[in-house]
Amino acid sequence: MPSVTHDDAPLLADLMPWSVAPLRPGRAWPAAPDPGSLRARWDALLKAEGPDREALFEPSRARTLQSAVGQLPGQSTGTERLVRAEGPCAEPVRVLAAPFDEQWLIPDHRLLDTARPELWRVADGQQVFAVGTGDPDTPLLATSHLPILRTGRVRPLYRRPGGTEPNLAPGLLDHLSARLGARPSAPDVLAWILAAVRPDLTVPLTGDLGVWEAGVDVGRRTLWLLRRDGERPKLPGGRRPYVRAPLPVRPLALHYDRDEETLYLDEGRISPVPPAAWDYEVAGVRVLEAWFTARTAPAEPGTLAAVRPASWPQAWTSELLELVTVLALLAEVRPLRAGLTVTSPVTAAELRRAGVLPVPAPARRPASVLDHHEEGPDGQFALL
Repeated sequence: MPSVTHDDAPLLADLMPWSVAPLRPGRAWPAAPDPGSLRARWDALLKAEGPDREALFEPSRARTLQSAVGQLPGQSTGTERLVRAEGPCAEPVRVLAAPFDEQWLIPDHRLLDTARPELWRVADGQQVFAVGTGDPDTPLLATSHLPILRTGRVRPLYRRPGGTEPNLAPGLLDHLSARLGARPSAPDVLAWILAAVRPDLTVPLTGDLGVWEAGVDVGRRTLWLLRRDGERPKLPGGRRPYVRAPLPVRPLALHYDRDEETLYLDEGRISPVPPAAWDYEVAGVRVLEAWFTARTAPAEPGTLAAVRPASWPQAWTSELLELVTVLALLAEVRPLRAGLTVTSPVTAAELRRAGVLPVPAPARRPASVLDHHEEGPDGQFALL
């Protein structure tokens, strides 16, 4: 972790004051590693009638077939109660289901116990969501997709769509500008946070421009690997993983040979896979094993979660190769983060003297977003 000579680093909760509790889907079947399964599950739900539909739905205290809820912001779905629902499945959207595990979700409010509409209102191509993990080595993840992890609070980088109104303590950018002699952007601050954040979610800040730029460079690389947008990450030639033996139709077991640097999916082989990628853990869980288990663990027969691809999709192989690459490259970033030494600290006491802290109450609440209508239950329009 970054070293620092003082104990008064500000809290992440003060630097990015608006946060939202994690989404709670309430049932597993509206999310899946492939979108085709979600459409098939929806069709199976609508083909069932009466008690069969109710059993497949898996009702909870928050959601039943009779629940009346509106559309999620930005999504076009039916709003009639599920007991009489008709029509096609809503187009699945990409979400972060677990650390480094991008899956798909049916964006239908009727299927989700606690959907957090305030996050959907600000989700767009410019948004970045930071979410805590509880892991000392990777305390914070960042993603372009809505996170549905059941871990820490979700902190959007922007309070409004279109990359406007950064979710930063009012006055923070001005104060850092005065200290650094150069004005950082909101993405710069997020990059610094990713590089410098501690396990207790305090974030040492610096007024030293050279240290700041070094930390932002580390954070930008981390952010690029976490978001995986733009140019795809690659390992150097000769270290790139490839499929050396075809993967089976339905692999059942995952095994790693450290000496050979080979990942086995039954008799299928992928190599080279660096030990650092295989060993990469978040909160005590090996990422590659968790990713594989999410795609192969048996589901209870007769449930919608059991509706899955009949064979291993080619897309999963491509995703696995990229995941190996990302984990290997992130492992190289960890020592850079650990070597970040913060000098000329900008302390919480200094931010209080400057009036940046305490953060005003409105900054901890979502911004009003009034530029579009949202359809409420049974076709009614909601007033925001």
